[in-house]
Amino acid sequence: MCQDQNCNCKKPYYITTAIAYTSGKPHIGNTYEIVLADSIARFKREQGYDVRFQTGTDEHGQKIELKAQEAGVAPQEFVDQVASQIKKIWDLMNTSYDKFIRTTDKDHEVQVQKIFKKLYDQGDIYKGYYEGLYCTPCESFFTESQLVDGKCPDCGREVQPAKEEAYFFKMSKYADRLIEHINTHPEFIQPIARKNEMMNNFLLPGLQDLCVSRTSFTWSIPVSFDPRHVTYVWLDALTNYITGLGYDCDGNHGELYKKYWPADLHLIGKDIIRFHTIYWPIFLMALDLPLPKQVFGHPWLLQSGGKMSKSKGNVLYADTLADVFGVDAVRYFVLHEMPFDNDGVISWELMVERINSDLANILGNLVNRTVSMSNKYFDGEVKNGGVCASEDEDLKAVVLDSVKKTEAKMDELRVADAISEIFNIFRRCNKYVDETMPWVLAKDEAKRERLATVLYNLVEAITIGASLLESFMPETSGKILAQLNASKRPLSDLDQFGKYPSGNKVTDKPEILFARMDVDKVLEQVEAMNTAQVVSDISQETEGNGADGGEVAEGSQEMAVIDVEQKPEITYDDFAKLQFQVGEIIACEAVPKSRKLLCSKVKIGSQIKQIVSGIKAYYTPEEMVGKKVMVVVNLKPAKLAGILSEGMLLCAEDADGRLSLMVPEKNMPAGAEIC
Repeated sequence: MCQDQNCNCKKPYYITTAIAYTSGKPHIGNTYEIVLADSIARFKREQGYDVRFQTGTDEHGQKIELKAQEAGVAPQEFVDQVASQIKKIWDLMNTSYDKFIRTTDKDHEVQVQKIFKKLYDQGDIYKGYYEGLYCTPCESFFTESQLVDGKCPDCGREVQPAKEEAYFFKMSKYADRLIEHINTHPEFIQPIARKNEMMNNFLLPGLQDLCVSRTSFTWSIPVSFDPRHVTYVWLDALTNYITGLGYDCDGNHGELYKKYWPADLHLIGKDIIRFHTIYWPIFLMALDLPLPKQVFGHPWLLQSGGKMSKSKGNVLYADTLADVFGVDAVRYFVLHEMPFDNDGVISWELMVERINSDLANILGNLVNRTVSMSNKYFDGEVKNGGVCASEDEDLKAVVLDSVKKTEAKMDELRVADAISEIFNIFRRCNKYVDETMPWVLAKDEAKRERLATVLYNLVEAITIGASLLESFMPETSGKILAQLNASKRPLSDLDQFGKYPSGNKVTDKPEILFARMDVDKVLEQVEAMNTAQVVSDISQETEGNGADGGEVAEGSQEMAVIDVEQKPEITYDDFAKLQFQVGEIIACEAVPKSRKLLCSKVKIGSQIKQIVSGIKAYYTPEEMVGKKVMVVVNLKPAKLAGILSEGMLLCAEDADGRLSLMVPEKNMPAGAEIC
């Protein structure tokens, strides 16, 4: 950073997310982290920082190797597909990252090999062998005493005995130094409960040496001086935070590293805080590098009171939610509904409730009626009439106070509280409308200047609120400002009330920002979109690759079986209510503006039914035409993306969420009953 006191150089700020594990498509709980980081990065830019925002993918390990084998593809092809899918969702959610690193990037792999060699040469890494209990999904060894009910303490899955030659890192060598650092830097681990957990459960009882290489699989970075070994996932993955900046183990660091390291904030899920607050700082100490300034372990976003898991069938995906509600509505919900240090809950019903109460009513209705009244009473011109009353001063005080509180909350990473402060502005505006009653003022020509003042104050207050909102709901912020014919005001320019140009004109065509939604119709839509597909979990910790198809790997003896959660028993009478028939697809096209849906014309006997299906990722419209398929024909019609669907095509779903249409074994006529 420039040392010239008179220089206007911005202070650097480096923020990272955990890199997403490429075992499959990230669910909304995983996606929450990138949206949270984006809101912080955007706000820091508003505060005048020179922000570097890095995210990416973690692509090595035994689990990836096994998943690739199951999919019948090479590991590199497997991770290429999943990394592309992850990046697509990050982009869909309008996140403003500067760097998307992949641990298969060659420059990263070279530096990992150098780091391993350096730590070995200086005696921090030694060769031995490990005999313990291994959790494949977590890629971690545990002792018997560390297990919880005989299972992995991190994910709750079964562990298996394992013994192999390995290299180990001498964690205990740096433990006292790390304890001292944590005690003297209370801001290092946040929230405070995470700090207490790390100290009491891991550091104070004594650290065991950490396994940093493996020989039982090959899909990782080879140890340069002992190619039988590959680098263990955490030494590989954690170093992305410096290699992504151009760190060089030989000392020839890039300019980005010199400018941005140490990181200001590592934003991670609470389930991996041990790796980031114990292993990572110890690796850095051994490399004689500065430690990150803060590690924040955010809580989980839960569905129906539990952590999202495919086996529980309770997973929601960001792209599906965005299809139904819009990107900014999803961003708002996950940011506003997540407490600082407690888990949050998401469901379709809660989403609808929050959209109706906050976005449609408090915000959308306010903007719409303010613009509409400006057009109705003044031909769109917004002019400060200069006729003030006591309620004006209270409005101004609330608005300016909310600006200060929003910044203070963001400095503490209390993002949900910051958004609440912004919505306090909109709430106060609605109250101001009720207090001033513009429709009454409009009836008295003598109060015309007072009416003009009221509408000016509303437009100014909304402009300030919309400018603050940009970090959290960038598209919505832009739409509001466009309707008000206002430019986004920088944070440094929000300390005064009354900067909206008097005489400016709002748009003559106000846009509805958020329409109210009917929860029953939304649930009907979700059910018709095939909830089993929508709620399949291919999470970064536990699930498959989400690729299109894939044969059984060569050498496999049989296809893996799948156990699904059993539904309650039904009687034959219940089953008899369903009508299944063979249908022939005679036409098919993609549903416009939908990432998932195909609309098929299906001939069933002498009838032709229109059926919308969420199978676009697995079939092209051309592939569909001519297929004989199995159809539920008496399902209550429902609208999907505005298109009527009159049935459901039956599909099978594998453990990775891939779909395959169910087709009759023999050529059967369209309309044949399935019994």
